[in-house]
Amino acid sequence: MHHDTERCVRAVQSKDARFDGWVFTAVTTTRIYCRPSCPVVPPKPQNMTFYPSAAACQQAGFRACKRCRPDTSPGSPEWNARADSVARAMRLIREGVVDREGVQGLAARLGYSARQIERQLRAELGAGPLALARAQRAQTARLLIETTALPMAAITFAAGFSSVRTFNETVREVFGLPPGELRTRVRKRDGAQTPGVIALRLPFRAPLNPDNLFGHLAATAVPGVEEWRDGAYRRTLQLPYGHGIVALTPRPDHIACRLALTDLRDLTHAISRCRWLLDLDADPVAVDERLRADPLLAPLVAQAPGRRVPRTTDPAEFAVRAVLGQQVSTAAARTHAGRLVTAHGAVVDDPEGGLTHLFPTPDALAGLDPEALALPRSRRTTLTTLVSHLADGTIRLGVDCDWDRARAQLLALPGFGPWTTEVIAMRALGDPDAFLPSDLGIRRAAQGLGLPHTPAALTARAAAWRPWRAYAVQYLWATDAHPINHLPQ
Repeated sequence: MHHDTERCVRAVQSKDARFDGWVFTAVTTTRIYCRPSCPVVPPKPQNMTFYPSAAACQQAGFRACKRCRPDTSPGSPEWNARADSVARAMRLIREGVVDREGVQGLAARLGYSARQIERQLRAELGAGPLALARAQRAQTARLLIETTALPMAAITFAAGFSSVRTFNETVREVFGLPPGELRTRVRKRDGAQTPGVIALRLPFRAPLNPDNLFGHLAATAVPGVEEWRDGAYRRTLQLPYGHGIVALTPRPDHIACRLALTDLRDLTHAISRCRWLLDLDADPVAVDERLRADPLLAPLVAQAPGRRVPRTTDPAEFAVRAVLGQQVSTAAARTHAGRLVTAHGAVVDDPEGGLTHLFPTPDALAGLDPEALALPRSRRTTLTTLVSHLADGTIRLGVDCDWDRARAQLLALPGFGPWTTEVIAMRALGDPDAFLPSDLGIRRAAQGLGLPHTPAALTARAAAWRPWRAYAVQYLWATDAHPINHLPQ
């Protein structure tokens, strides 16, 4: 989009927040870069230059605007809607892979050389993986500076910097202020801060309908791992350096996020996981526009626009839960998962009570005794086969995996059919076009709306909804009175 100067200028002049994260405006006279919706008086068009990423702006010598804070804008929806190497690389960079494993580690995960990844990212984003990771470290540092009382030396290494000097230089260069002054500029927040808890605001593109999003997560919550409490969805997180507990509360213009981490180096990864879980980088205007073109879907979209796809914080966890949920009720699936957690999950301490375990990893389940499972024999085989493939790395499920390849690998396992494979593709892998035409709830909703309700006929009709069929699933599911469609009280 940044090459379409006329369109970008119109977005800046109209302060259109829909384009935040898609493009960044650099002002050549002030050497400042902003988001399109910046509240200041728009600069003259001849003084605007447009870049596809904050990292590209920083590399060109621009600093972040102190008013609109472009580093906190929602991420580009492109990276969640695509499965090519650039999109997969961006999802991994967003989770801190470059900081932990370097550019070589990023390239190895994607199956390319470091040189190829560098070239592809520069061509599309105007910056290489190191510059993109540096921009993310700066954002993480700012969050820690403004939301904690940690010493700057502790923030340095928690944000992923190798030295205090590099940390100071980066913060001063990106934000135009030294770290100490950045902290003093923050307004004092009402109420006392809970020690050890980081309070954040997670931005999103409006509209966002929280009903099915939080309703689904609360209704399917695994005891000990997830809960709904005091208007917030809470769960435990397995992270690269330790574990954490997050509480997510829907607000009109943001998601309130409270994170307690055993190791602050996990902050970047934890934020990325939370944004992924709630599908916060989606472009609801584009999605709803496509679905509204179908006259039978249009009333559902008009009634509750901005539905998101509830995802997961751990793809392997969701795959296991999808198998446990085959052909049983939501309550039964929660019971089976809860037993697995109690028997094999690592115990955690929750100061607020309620959460007791991490969901067991594939390695922890690798020695699972099938006879100990209160499941039909065929489903025991399905579960143990899946777990063994996840544990030995034969099957990798993650934000960086190829969607089509993952589907083919899952379908090759015993007990895996189209429904299980597609629900994993939709909620664990994030494919926005995953579709469940054989799902009973979908068929029932389709019949009630006058849509074709046989799988083949519905798939043919749904071709017009592509590439957003996973969102159409949310609108169709919402016609039912099931608790997954309602925000808990």
